[in-house]
Amino acid sequence: MYRNFFKPLIDFLIALVILLMALVPLLVIAMLILAESKGPLFFKQERVGKDLRLFQVFKFRTMTHEKRTVGNTPIIGKAEGVTKVGYYLRRYKIDELPQLLNVLFGDMSLIGPRPSVPEQLKQMTEAEKQRYSVRPGLTGLAQINGNIHLSWKERFVYDLNYVKKVSFWNDLKIIFKTVFIVILGEQKFLNKPLTDEK
Repeated sequence: MYRNFFKPLIDFLIALVILLMALVPLLVIAMLILAESKGPLFFKQERVGKDLRLFQVFKFRTMTHEKRTVGNTPIIGKAEGVTKVGYYLRRYKIDELPQLLNVLFGDMSLIGPRPSVPEQLKQMTEAEKQRYSVRPGLTGLAQINGNIHLSWKERFVYDLNYVKKVSFWNDLKIIFKTVFIVILGEQKFLNKPLTDEK
């Protein structure tokens, strides 16, 4: 009942309230992004959602619009191409706020496995693809236990454990821990990887 009815309803209402309350600050952020460097306001990318359905995810642009070498390592801190405004947007996860629009559109949830890029499907086992049985989230179990400091395989273990235990109380715990991580930084909350719970 919670997974199929109350969770989507709560997602929609909270996303709508946050967007309405934060409208003025979001407009200020938008102006700062556009004033600092050339390029679009949003970074858009195709991601895989529930039941392997593709959708466009939205983020505030945090990098310059210039060509750069693209690697497989995560972008951390003041990496090449990250703008001054972008650094703070990334540090406090503000760049993720436009994904509240994805929540309103029904593509995402507030809590769930992070949406992956289509290319990752080729490297995933059928068991790991069970992460797509729920809507992807703005934050999730992997994000409060190491996030980009974990390997993808480690993140998938957390994702699968979340899918097995979707509940209001688990979502509430993830939200509260996410708030502390945003304020204090991810490195203070690194945990050892989980083993898959049978």
